[in-house]
Amino acid sequence: MGRYSPQLHEENIASKTSSMTVTPFETYKHYLSLKNHFTNPKYDFFRYGAKSRASMASFNKRKDKYWFEKTSRKYDDSEVVDFLVSNFSAADNPQNLWIGEIINSGERTYAEWMKRRQSSTYLFKEQSSELLSQNELESLFDCSKGHPRILKAFLGGNLSLENLVVYERIFHFCENFDKKLSDPVWETVSLKIKKYNPFINIDVFKFKKILREIVDE
Repeated sequence: MGRYSPQLHEENIASKTSSMTVTPFETYKHYLSLKNHFTNPKYDFFRYGAKSRASMASFNKRKDKYWFEKTSRKYDDSEVVDFLVSNFSAADNPQNLWIGEIINSGERTYAEWMKRRQSSTYLFKEQSSELLSQNELESLFDCSKGHPRILKAFLGGNLSLENLVVYERIFHFCENFDKKLSDPVWETVSLKIKKYNPFINIDVFKFKKILREIVDE
């Protein structure tokens, strides 16, 4: 099975580095590995891949086995990873994401994720313009009085996780926030940013240019 390579480009969202089929058990192992990646600070999916201690015997006993069978028929290897990444990254707390939630709403979450990727430049311009129409750029990262405005924008649904990651790529604010904020809300978001970051492949200079143009307007 081919190693996953993130290809979250604006024009080519679902990574197509491999068209290999995936078995239900491999889909299950992807699920376990990605859940571990998004919830365990020490686990790195890009280092360990879909390695898991799960056995075929334990998998065959699962009541939700049918869903992994269905998913493996619908998606190839890389698409399965994209599908699961979209769901874990969208969860308020990936640790509490139950497989039943993915079964019930996973397709919709994946479709919304794909749509955001396909319009990544537009969404960055739109959300950043709105954010900076009300705030100075520097003030977005001021956490002297609690949650900074960029975090509030994300929590309020006015800034997507993808764009929060773009801002992190540009300004590297997480390290400073980690030192100054010690509440569980930021800790959850901080981990999510760090875990989601490597799945996004963007031209940082392009987004810097867009941001500079907005600031200079």
